[in-house]
Formats: sequence, structure tokens, C-alpha cells
Amino acid sequence: MNRLAIITSHPIQYNAPLFRLLAKESSSKIKVFYTLGKESSAFIDPGFNRAIQWDIPLLQGYDYVFVKNTAPIASTSSFRGIINPTLNEDIEAFGATHILVYGWSFYSHLKVIRHFCKKAKKAKIIFRGDSTLLDEKPDLKTLMRRIFLTWVYKHIDVALYVGQNNKQYFQKHGVPVNKLLYAPHAIDNERFSINEHDIKAEKLKHELGIGTNKKVFLFTGKFEWKKNPQLLINAFKKLNHPDTILLMVGNGALEDELKWLAQENSNIKFLPFQNQSMMPVVYRLGDVLVLPSVTETWGLSMNEAMACGLAVIASSKVGGAVDLIDEGENGYIFESENLEQLIIAMSEVANMASIQVKQMGMVSKLKISSWNYHETCSALINLISK
Repeated sequence: MNRLAIITSHPIQYNAPLFRLLAKESSSKIKVFYTLGKESSAFIDPGFNRAIQWDIPLLQGYDYVFVKNTAPIASTSSFRGIINPTLNEDIEAFGATHILVYGWSFYSHLKVIRHFCKKAKKAKIIFRGDSTLLDEKPDLKTLMRRIFLTWVYKHIDVALYVGQNNKQYFQKHGVPVNKLLYAPHAIDNERFSINEHDIKAEKLKHELGIGTNKKVFLFTGKFEWKKNPQLLINAFKKLNHPDTILLMVGNGALEDELKWLAQENSNIKFLPFQNQSMMPVVYRLGDVLVLPSVTETWGLSMNEAMACGLAVIASSKVGGAVDLIDEGENGYIFESENLEQLIIAMSEVANMASIQVKQMGMVSKLKISSWNYHETCSALINLISK
């Protein structure tokens, strides 16, 4: 029997449904090795500036183990934040024929890649990462990084790519086409698309004082520099359209600054961080998700919003925008940090008839239905069955 060991730092809402589906659909043995440590199911997220414990099940329906992490400071923010002395032995004891590694930028993950590619009866290394070339600069640091990453990827057998920008990244770092396998970036579409959330959303809209005739621009996520929420607030203020609302959902380091920017505009409203069970309700408060990030490898909030039937406006630095947004059909892409382009995109929506905005949302919902876990699950099952 083939055996797939999955190496990833900690349980997250975007991976657990895939792991459950693999365990259910595959005839191979599946086991997840969480490397951040036993406390990683609840962790401090510096972006939200708070401890995070997701309120949906992340450890049900598949086999897993929390591997002991001996790093002085356990962290996903540094290379030496994940050090697991027994990890390679644990994988060997499991009898892995295939190893799916999420990310190379932790000491133990890179060690797994190097160790198992050298063994005489080596397990096949499948790599999963969502990096892009969107933030590259033509300097010495980029050149040195490219040389290093080209060396790293020589140790893998297959790279899973999540979309166009990610595919170009792998190709730029020497991964040949025959080693690339499409595995789309996905979320639990079903959890977000069921209609039972509609009633809760209408009640919350009323509590927030959002009229039914208002078009709502929605931001969800961390209030941090790379998400560029200040640009969105400034664009909304300059848009100055009386029939629109901007709803900012989240927490983070920029919260006080954002509330100061918005203090004189009653059409800008804030909600604090919402846990996963509430997010399908939160998205239904909006008509259009706006993602103004200055750097974003993908932007899974787009998937979530589209599953809830929202149009999307995203910056050109959002890695998944070119895959998920059809210009003018279900949203718009604006040049990153370009205030005027963002205002124009928001103005297009603000001046549309409400039925047109709803139609854009339906296009989103239809499009995102093909970005699902079944695609990735089938690709992996076919790969490990060979």
C-alpha cells in the first residue's frame, strides 16, 4: 500500500477539508505531521494581534500527529522556528512512499526534502507552495535567492501549482513542465455557499444600520501594511457616493490609524475579528470584496467571497486575481497602490444597478465552483497511485 506523509506546520481551515477528503477518497494510507508543536492548534497570530483558535473542527476525519518541536521559540515566522529532531525517523516509521511538504522555509521541512531525496529507496517528494514573482526586484538579493531556490527545487519530484502566477514562479526556478501538477487553491465552497446564512446576515445588517438600498464594499482580514487598508478607506472617502457603505472586518496593528481615518465618515463601519463559523455570514453583508494588498501570494478571501456570491476588486499584486477575476464580468483588477484606479473600479460598481452587481456575484459563484478540493484530491490520488 502506498503511504502519503503530509508535512505542514499547524492546522488551518484551508487544509483540513482537503486532508479529510484525501483520507476518505484515497486507498492509500494518509497521515499528517504537524511540525509547529502540540500547542499549534491555538497560536498567536501577529497580524490579528491576538491568539487564534478556530471554531470549526480542524483535526477530525484524518490521521495526524503533533511532532515535538525543540526550537527555542516555536514560530512560523523564522527558519529555525520549526526544529523537529525526530521528524525524519517518524516519517520512515510510517513507511511513507510519498511525502507532501508544505513550504521549504522551515529547518525541518527543508531537512525532510534533502533527506528523502537522497535515499536509495527514496519516497517521492511532492512540494506545495504558493509563491509568485509579483514582488521580485532586479537586484543581487533576487539573483541569490533564485540560485538557492533552483537548488531547493532540484530535490523535489513534483510541484503542485495553485494558479498562473505560481506556475510561472516554479518554471522560473527551474521546475520543468513534466514536474508540475495543477492543484487549485481552494476553500470549503459548500460551507460558504449554503443559504442558511442569509437570515443571520440580514439581522446583522440591520444591527449595523446598513440599509437594504446600500451597496456594501467589504474588507476582511488583518489590519496590516501589506493588506493596504488605508488605500481602501482613502478611496472610499474620495468616491463619496451616498448609497455606498465600506465595512472593515478585522483587527491588527493599523486599527487605531484606520479608525482615525474613518472617524468623520458615518458610512465607514468596523467589525472586529470574526471566527470561521461567522465568516459566511460576514461575506453576505457585502456586495463587493475589495483586496487592495501590496503583496499577496493568492488571496483566499477572494475564494470565500465568491462562494458567497460577491464580486471582487483586487490589486495587481494579489496572486490569484488573474485566475479568479474576469474583468468587468465578476470584478476588476487595479494597479497596486494606484488610488485613482481603485476609485474608478469602485465607482463602476457604485453606479451600477443593484441587479447588475448581483449578476456579477453570480458569475463569481459559478466560477469558483471549479476551484475545489476535489480537483486537488483527484490529482494527488492519481499521482500517488502510479
